[in-house]
Amino acid sequence: MSFLKASDTINGQEGRAYATINGQVEEMFYIKKLEATVEKEKADIKTLGRRGTQHKATGWSGSGTMTIYYVTSRFRELMVDYIRSGKDTYFTVQVVNEDPGSTVGYQTVTLKNVNLNKVIVAKLDTDSAALDEDIDFTFDDVSVDHDFNAPVLG
Repeated sequence: MSFLKASDTINGQEGRAYATINGQVEEMFYIKKLEATVEKEKADIKTLGRRGTQHKATGWSGSGTMTIYYVTSRFRELMVDYIRSGKDTYFTVQVVNEDPGSTVGYQTVTLKNVNLNKVIVAKLDTDSAALDEDIDFTFDDVSVDHDFNAPVLG
């Protein structure tokens, strides 16, 4: 019987992310956690001869959240630019999961047209040894640029 070796699971600290904002690539070394999800939009469909409701996919929506250490002003600057000028910024985020101890190699996913929903503009917290912040965002395109390899089973 085959099984997944523990060494082939991906360590959450082994990876990196890059933001391309206005043509500038920035390594997002300050990320603690990033999670992006795609959710299908579905319509309820009722048809003759069937009492139950069926479901039909009609589209999708991409959204996510990242928790970052409070050490960059980049996202606050983007939000203030929107407040002052009305110019909204859309950018790309590339996420690479790569654990050198795993035989599955690496995966690269690119989130396109990322747009911020909310940003903390100022923060103090006397109970925190390291300030962080949660940033919600949406995106409207995604690509898997490189897939994981199949694990070598034990």
